[in-house]
Amino acid sequence: MRVPITLGICALLVCGCASAPSTPKPETAITKPNVIKSTPLTLEKDEGERRVVRPWPGHPDPGETFILKVDPKNGGSSHLVLMTADLAPGGAIHAHRHPNADEILILQSGAARVKLGESVRDLHAGGIVFIPAGTWISATPLGKDKVSMVAIFSAPGFEDFMRAGSVREGEKNVPLSEAENEQIEKMHLADVIYKEP
Repeated sequence: MRVPITLGICALLVCGCASAPSTPKPETAITKPNVIKSTPLTLEKDEGERRVVRPWPGHPDPGETFILKVDPKNGGSSHLVLMTADLAPGGAIHAHRHPNADEILILQSGAARVKLGESVRDLHAGGIVFIPAGTWISATPLGKDKVSMVAIFSAPGFEDFMRAGSVREGEKNVPLSEAENEQIEKMHLADVIYKEP
């Protein structure tokens, strides 16, 4: 549901002023304006941009807490997004697909029934799901334990959808109106599409 950010890259030619051409220094030969410089990160399990999903029409309780760990705003990655989330018993990852990004979902604890395309499989801690772009995915926890997950995306976009429908942990969590929810979904059709119930 998010439009990927396209960054332009311009080459800067360095010319010598003397009659003989000079060799440009490597650090000044090419510049990349408007490109975010990546920053190496080391993060503990609970560190990162902690957020809580806002309640939405038909779901009056706040949703899960998730942590954006690596993306264009956290670490400056222009290629990857990594987030973690816990799914409580009775919760669900509703059927959706990402049109422009592959996803890898790693179950760290708990067990979940995963529907991927037309196949259904029960996965346990350590299980991995590879979700090619455009493939429908849904999951529900099995048993009474929460499911802790890591999600890795091959391109930015979904993290902005998640930000739009959440607040930072500790901020006032006001429910989304139906109009807000629809607007967020329309704005991010390039990043995520949910199946109608």
